[in-house]
Amino acid sequence: MTDEQFYDPALFAILPMDFYFPGKGASGDLPRKDFAPRWHPRLLGRLPDIALTLPVGGYAQKFYLGASAGTNLTETVRAYRDYLPSKLPLVHPSPLNFRWQKKNPWFEADVVPALRARVREVLA
Repeated sequence: MTDEQFYDPALFAILPMDFYFPGKGASGDLPRKDFAPRWHPRLLGRLPDIALTLPVGGYAQKFYLGASAGTNLTETVRAYRDYLPSKLPLVHPSPLNFRWQKKNPWFEADVVPALRARVREVLA
């Protein structure tokens, strides 16, 4: 995708799990538990024709994948094929996760190419 496509609000939307920084937890930020259930359905109702959702990180995966999410982030991301074509769970691209990416080379080898391919399909 091009930068122009990525920044086109008719093509992409970024919806955080919360709209303010609530503080750090043991493994990252701590979004308020009541925010996504209360606000995401309202906001998503205003976004027509969502072809692909990328639940990035554990909180988003638990919220958007529900009971079908794996027992942890690694298991969920590794099973990305199970959620296609409408969802593709990802690890957060934070510098804090470089260690995770080094320990899980299958992410770069398998998941990233699948993500690129699916985004190409959606944009076609």
